[in-house]
Amino acid sequence: MRSFFLTNRGKVRQINEDSCGVYHNKAGQVLAVVADGMGGHRAGDVASSMTTSQLRSYWEQVDKIATSESAEEWLKEHISKINSNLYTHSQENDECKGMGTTVVAAICTELFSTVSHIGDSRCYVLNSHGFQQITEDHSLVNELVRSGHISKEDAEHHPRKNVVLRALGTETHVQMDLKTLILDEGDMLLICSDGLSNKVPEAELKSILESDESIENKSEQLIQLANDNGGEDNITLVIVDYTPESEGE
Repeated sequence: MRSFFLTNRGKVRQINEDSCGVYHNKAGQVLAVVADGMGGHRAGDVASSMTTSQLRSYWEQVDKIATSESAEEWLKEHISKINSNLYTHSQENDECKGMGTTVVAAICTELFSTVSHIGDSRCYVLNSHGFQQITEDHSLVNELVRSGHISKEDAEHHPRKNVVLRALGTETHVQMDLKTLILDEGDMLLICSDGLSNKVPEAELKSILESDESIENKSEQLIQLANDNGGEDNITLVIVDYTPESEGE
């Protein structure tokens, strides 16, 4: 298994409110995280960086995750704990009032990956069945699409495209989605903020991930493409490649 993460301020924003990382527990298992601090809220960068740093701290204390059930329980417990920490911090610090963040966190073992998410950052999988989004955006526009009020095409240019219905740290309790995937050798996960998914069509994401380039080069190409297409938002991604490290180097 190989992994790589990259974040970029983009071409318009003055600061980068995204945060990301790939962390290892005592058994060498991977936790991949992307958090997008809420645009328009104060201290979004504080919320996202607190989320990734606390997940890293908790994960590095873990001996080993053996089952998908234990992976789901770990994510539920620790993301809920971080939600409380963020909410308390925002209440106790005036400059952070109202801060929040999206989060996608994936526990990646040799046999499976368990993904938790809140908000509109995404996780995609590339495998023998093709390329597909495995998270469901917690956004106003996605709810309008799901209820049949607007089409997917309308959603691309909707004026309220950035309205998120769930975020980490904005309320005392938060609901998260959890999903476990069985991954085979050669499969790949892409976790990203909407600064990438809003700017690069799925067909182009797939094409770059399928290329023979290194995951470092793939990451740089994806960031560049999002910037070439406008770069109005921060752009962040993690690629987890289930190809053995001895191959393709």
